[in-house]
Amino acid sequence: MDPQHPTQSTPPKMYSEIAAWWPLLSAPEEYAEEAAFYQRVLVDACEEPPQTLLELGSGGGNNASYLKARFEMVLVDLSPDMLAVSRQLNPECEHVQGDMRMVRLDREFDAVFVHDAITYMTTEADLKKAIETAFVHCKPGGAVLFAPDHLTENFQSSTDCGGNDAEGKGMRYLEWSWDPDPTDTTHITDYVYILREKDGSVRVVHDRHIGGLFSRATWLRLLSEAGFQPEAMPFDHSELEPGSYEVFVARKPSH
Repeated sequence: MDPQHPTQSTPPKMYSEIAAWWPLLSAPEEYAEEAAFYQRVLVDACEEPPQTLLELGSGGGNNASYLKARFEMVLVDLSPDMLAVSRQLNPECEHVQGDMRMVRLDREFDAVFVHDAITYMTTEADLKKAIETAFVHCKPGGAVLFAPDHLTENFQSSTDCGGNDAEGKGMRYLEWSWDPDPTDTTHITDYVYILREKDGSVRVVHDRHIGGLFSRATWLRLLSEAGFQPEAMPFDHSELEPGSYEVFVARKPSH
């Protein structure tokens, strides 16, 4: 692979080989504050109080574990392994395996939510397809919330670490995000996982993720071209510096 122009040739191990470790990597309890923000934004953006919610790229279902108290939800994800994790956490929700670029459920929802899985759209063409999927599933008068990890304007190389223990097992991770070529539409996040089994044995896994990186203007243009009335707004969270992250609210006109 050319490190200056990375591509994702295989699914990230996070969502396949080590998907069963997801609750230790990213615990549901860590999502309460951000899920409350997403719920508030979606409810405020819809013309009528929304009852049904489609989540595209729902992953392990951590946000849904909170949002399902307010909405009737359908959860779509590409990874069968992550859907299995989510079904354990959210058995009352409908789960569908599908690619957000092309899935069609032949249903409309009051609102649609696309969390950070949208970051795996690494070309403008793929991002456009995912936006179109959200549009066709959203009822007129409804709204879609997109929450990308980064924009071109706010991307910074960063490192993070964390992990949890449960039922005799434990994991810790190191996360390193960087951009080898600021002129293209991708960035890299490398993860190292340290996985400790119940018997005390430990293994180390490296996992590379290729994410998309688009400007605010590109986002707003693609959303408008799809038929939405879009706006960017700050992501309000107590653990983040004000203005360091943004989400996109896209309203579907009722006429």
